[in-house]
Amino acid sequence: MAQVTAKLVKELRERTGAGMMDCKKALEATDGDIEKAIDYLREKGIAKAAKKADRIAAEGMTHVEVEGNDAVIVEINAETDFVARNEGFQELVKELAKHILETKPESVDALMETKMSTGETVKERINEAISTIGEKLSLRRFAIRTKGDNDSFGAYLHMGGRIGVLTVVEGSTDEEAAKDVAMHIAAINPKYVSSDQVSQEELAHEKEVLKQQALNEGKPEKIVEKMVEGRLRKYLQEICAVDQNFVKDPDVTVEQFLQSKGGKLTDFVRYEVGEGMEKREENFADEVKGQMK
Repeated sequence: MAQVTAKLVKELRERTGAGMMDCKKALEATDGDIEKAIDYLREKGIAKAAKKADRIAAEGMTHVEVEGNDAVIVEINAETDFVARNEGFQELVKELAKHILETKPESVDALMETKMSTGETVKERINEAISTIGEKLSLRRFAIRTKGDNDSFGAYLHMGGRIGVLTVVEGSTDEEAAKDVAMHIAAINPKYVSSDQVSQEELAHEKEVLKQQALNEGKPEKIVEKMVEGRLRKYLQEICAVDQNFVKDPDVTVEQFLQSKGGKLTDFVRYEVGEGMEKREENFADEVKGQMK
């Protein structure tokens, strides 16, 4: 049996919200496999769902830049929130976003080698900013989207760029409506545009979890299948943007709201600063002592 460490228990607690002893038992029952432990807890009705993105760690900001029929969303990280609020850092983020739209690189690595209008590469520009700001900076990711003349982009930044969302709405030039949907996505955090994007593998996995959950609740087998169908519909509503109740008008779904504007959500990108990254944990007093040596 794999050793169940305190770190594993802590991670499982953060990802499921379950109690410490429940997490420990789940890990022991699944031989230390954290993904299986999450399913175990959900099947027992102890945890709702795995939330990997809850492990917000690194600081920095996201930014959305729109130029005509092209748009980009980018995330650049810094070590502290203090630097993220620095005007020079914010200008750097906007500068790099515009450069990405001009060059349209295929990856972050390719982007780093592209030359800016000043003649220096992006890598050199970031290193220059590091020496000026005095903190490690990194361009983590970006996504470029293109639309048609009769479509619209929705750009929304929450908490000064802590969360950034870019939506693509086809068939409507109502940018305000597209932005409202971007705001909805920032708040609700769906995984997909619609159920068409959910893989059969994910559906089968979720169906099995829901089936075991119902059986563990003591429900008769003859009604379990019907229960699973209902819960699966609810699950899809929770993860698919178009099926969710619109935050600004819960009486309609996102799909119905956009239909009233003549549009349809076809794509979105949502970045939350530091999601999925481990945060460096240090004792502030020890850090100060270390600097005094």
